[in-house]
Amino acid sequence: MGVGTIRGLYDYHRWANRRLFDVATALGEDLASHEVGKQFSFPTIKRMFGHLYGADWVWLSRWKGVSPTRLPGAEFPTLASILAPWDDLEREQQAFVEALGAADLDRVIEYKNTEGTRSFRLTLWPLLQHVPNHATHHRSEIATMITMLSGSPPDTGLNTYLLMKTGA
Repeated sequence: MGVGTIRGLYDYHRWANRRLFDVATALGEDLASHEVGKQFSFPTIKRMFGHLYGADWVWLSRWKGVSPTRLPGAEFPTLASILAPWDDLEREQQAFVEALGAADLDRVIEYKNTEGTRSFRLTLWPLLQHVPNHATHHRSEIATMITMLSGSPPDTGLNTYLLMKTGA
């Protein structure tokens, strides 16, 4: 796994998140806050996007040597209120990824879970892969929620991103 691949993965991650976020925003706040079902990781589209934000925030903090004791995301009253903090987080995340050198990928990250009860030591590069992979799971849940509320959203798959990026 090279630095260029990681950077491309995060470009895709941002694109897929925003593509789905734009569709969710167009639904309006009422539908974004409507409980779709307890079978989902979080019952509303708004809360699901809050979780995506929170997970990215926690992992970036850990990579920078801080083990947060909370997972943000539930505090957002509206879908629109997530946007400005997410913009800031994505800029910070992108700067972190852009600053990585090849040797950084093998750096060991030490962190604790958000409860502070367990410690972990893992190499950075698979953790960098984990964040977009984790988001893919939740984006699929969001896409299902959107489908249930209004119809199927556009594809956020990697191949679609690559085709759009290259103009193919």
